[in-house]
Amino acid sequence: MLMVNKMEYNAKQLQIIQVAERLFAGKGFSGTSIRDIAHEADINVSMISYYFGSKEKLIEALFEVRSVESVTRLETIIANADLTPLQKIFILIDGAIDRLMGNQCFHNIMLREQLSGEDRTQVISDLIFELKFKNWEGLETIIKEGQKKGDFREDVNVSLLSATLYGTVNQIITTQSFFKKINNLEHLTQEEFEKDLKLKLSKHLKSIFKATVAYETIE
Repeated sequence: MLMVNKMEYNAKQLQIIQVAERLFAGKGFSGTSIRDIAHEADINVSMISYYFGSKEKLIEALFEVRSVESVTRLETIIANADLTPLQKIFILIDGAIDRLMGNQCFHNIMLREQLSGEDRTQVISDLIFELKFKNWEGLETIIKEGQKKGDFREDVNVSLLSATLYGTVNQIITTQSFFKKINNLEHLTQEEFEKDLKLKLSKHLKSIFKATVAYETIE
């Protein structure tokens, strides 16, 4: 079942993590130095060493913070006995959209590091795998619940569904200007555009998931 190590970080540690997240998103992990982070956070390099020990430990802390947020949401959804499995999936979809679009710095880190190939350290490869695995595991848990109740098909490919969800949202985030232009939405402010985009994504993905997992009802 979903599990993640939870550590308590103080306000200064969280500030350093947030600064590092922003720099890792813009310059990449390998392109960001401890000195860059210290300068941006207006602290001494020694403070980062004291709190985290190394740049690798710092990005581990970042992934831990984001993993705890993600897993906590998933656990809350899964444990809610008042929701049907399909309702849980719909909430999971909206949560993924809000999370990815609401924190595009972390999204950029994930995307940049996954595309870095051989330049990516094993630590980051392991962190990315663990986070993606937790998201997949949460979806699988809900699918199995729906199958046990007879609500969902038995031939559901959870891996492809997970790829459909996160791949679609990631693609839209990285091609926002293109999406805006081909849909004649350039007159919208960024806030209006993101609100419209979230609604369209939510409706589209829920339609796909429902058609994929649920048995058709004949009236």
